[in-house]
Parts: sequence; structure tokens; C-alpha cells
Amino acid sequence: MLSKQELRIAAFATAIIAFAATSGSALAQKKYDAGATDTEIRIGNIMPYSGPASAYGVIGKTEEAYFNKINAEGGINGRKITFISYDDAYSPPKAVEQARKLVESDEVLLIFNSLGTPSNSAIQKYLNAKKVPQLFVATGATKWNDPKDFPWTMGWQPSYQSEARIYAKYVIKEKPDAKIAVLYQNDDFGKDYLKGLKDGLGAKTSMIVAEESYETSEPAIDGHIVKLRASGADVFVSITTPKFAAQAIKKLAEIEWKPLYIIANVSASVGGVMKPAGFENAQGILSAAYAKDGADLQWDSDPGMKKFYAFLEKYFPEANKLDGSVVYGYGAAQTMARVLQMCGDNLTRENVMKQAASLKDFTPDTLLPGIKINTSATNFTPIDQLQMMRFKGEKWDLFGDIISGELSN
Repeated sequence: MLSKQELRIAAFATAIIAFAATSGSALAQKKYDAGATDTEIRIGNIMPYSGPASAYGVIGKTEEAYFNKINAEGGINGRKITFISYDDAYSPPKAVEQARKLVESDEVLLIFNSLGTPSNSAIQKYLNAKKVPQLFVATGATKWNDPKDFPWTMGWQPSYQSEARIYAKYVIKEKPDAKIAVLYQNDDFGKDYLKGLKDGLGAKTSMIVAEESYETSEPAIDGHIVKLRASGADVFVSITTPKFAAQAIKKLAEIEWKPLYIIANVSASVGGVMKPAGFENAQGILSAAYAKDGADLQWDSDPGMKKFYAFLEKYFPEANKLDGSVVYGYGAAQTMARVLQMCGDNLTRENVMKQAASLKDFTPDTLLPGIKINTSATNFTPIDQLQMMRFKGEKWDLFGDIISGELSN
């Protein structure tokens, strides 16, 4: 029989072994790639803080403020976020330069919500070759939903083609004899929308009687608008970024052209487009939404928007709550934070993508009721639902049902 002293020694030894095993297990569970440690997660971002799409720069500022909020509250699983955001002036070559800097010099874990179809197209192959997540890109190009060929790239917002198909269905229903004029940006962004519109019209593609493309380097698009009006069109579809969307609204008012007017969601911001264009000029314009409107009083008592307004007051007081880009940045950052929480202590790039592709009915504070984020290994389109809306007074009025742009019927 063992003595009391021997029993104590044996118990102590057992405790030491158990502790060592537990500690070893805990250490083994922690997996990191470049950009992650016990105390930090480094996230890269590329935004057009200057150039023709600079109105979108506030998205990056909002995301920076959101991650400051996360850090002030203790970080994610005890780790602080280091958000490194660079300007590419909406220039693809500059985007490539900044992406390389983020990956090779700053050694970020991932690149998050970089903006613009041309810029993201320019860096997609590089990031996939490097196996660096290109996560929740800030563009609705359909190409981001291609997990087979580009497993490291994922979109966030509804695809441009899905949105455009919804507009096509609306026009066919409301104006079956319509003559449609389209103004579109001459890049992947504009062409993607145009394809969706034509696909949605199907056998009725001949309803499009005029198309005009513009370059982002153009100072103004007035000449294009005048040419489109001369086509005799009674429906105008504006596939434009904010600067040019505001110009178009003003020009239509100036020449007193009053077609059924549809504007792409990316330029439906009240503060960023409608206000500068003049509320009186924007009356009756149609678009579609998936996020709540910060200018709409109906959301003042909404629990999610209360959190959003509290965030702005404390962490981004200079922000314009009327700007849809601010709402966008908040929702995207909240989704990114959710994925990192799901990663736990396995902060490898592979696990980041695995968790991003495992979102189930996630609802950021700013999405419209009924719209949820869902992803899978074969579905890299987190949001695929929208609701039609009409501009009235100084805000958008929602109408109709929540619609999936992926539906073919």
C-alpha cells in the first residue's frame, strides 16, 4: 500500500501530466498564417479615396471605425484588429501595386471588401495564386461567385446581373411596350449590369433602343444623356457610379426628360447622390435595396439601426447617416467580424475561407427585414435578395415583396 506521501506525489504527478496535456492541446489548437498572432489580426483593404469613385471612400472609413469599436470592446477572441487601408484611385494598376504591398510587405491575413470591379478583377488571379482570401469584395460582379475556379474570392452584395434582372422583370410588367435607353460605365461593372438587363428581358431585348457607354475619365456625361433622349426612349436605366449618377439626374431635369427612371443600387445613396443631385430632381426614381436607409424614420425604433446610430455617434460622428455607403460599410464589417469570431483560434487563410462559406441566416444590423446572409462551399453570393423602392420626398419608399434576383421566373 502506498504511503500518504507517495499518494500525494502520485496525485501531483498526475496533475502535472494532465496540465501539460491540456496546455499542449490548447497550443495545438492555435493555428496561424501570416497576419495573425495571439494578440493581432491584420486585415488589408483597398479603396478609391481619390479619383472618379472617391465617393465610395467613406466605406473604408466606416469599416475602420467599426474595427476601432471592436478593439475598444476587447477585440475578437482577445485579438485586436489592425486595419490597413490603401488608396488605389479606382485604378487597376494601382490596385495591383497596393495588393502586393499588403500581402508581401504588410503580411495581412486577408484582403477585405476592396472596392470596384476593375480593381478587384486586376488582383483576383494574384490573390488566388497566393491563396490569400479576397473576401466580401465591394462590387456585385457575377464573377465573384466562382468557388471552383477562384476559391479564394467571395462577394458580399447581390450580383449586378441579379439586380438588373429584377429591373427587367419590373419594366416588362409595368411598361410592356417600353423603349429603353441605357447609360453604362464602360468596364466590367457596367457590362455586367447590362448583361443582366438583357438576360432579364430575354426575347424582349429589342426594347432597348439606345445604349451609351462612358469612361470614368470623362469629366461629364451630359452629351451621352442628350443622345439617349433623342432615341425616343421612355425608360432610362442608369448604370453609373455616384459622381456620374448625380450628373445624370441633374441633366435629365435640365432638359426636362421624364422617362421611367431606374438607377443602380450602388448609386442609390440619399446623401451621396440624391442630395447633391437635388431632391426635387430625383422624385420618382426607382431602384432596389437590400439594406435599411439611414435617412428613413421608419427605422428609428429598429433594434439593429439603434445599434448603428449608437456606433456612429461614438466612433464615427462625422459620418453622414444619409449616405448608403456608410450603412454598407457597417454591414460588411459586421459580416467580417462574424467570420473571424467563427474562426476561433484557427486563423489560417484556409479556415477563414471555410468559415466565410459557412454563414447561416446571419443578419447584420443594417439588412432589410427578411434578408439574410447564407453561404456554402458552392455559393459565394452571401446576399441574393432585394426589394424595389421609389424615391419620394427626401427618402426611398420600399414596395413589393423581397425578391431573389437568382430566380428565373
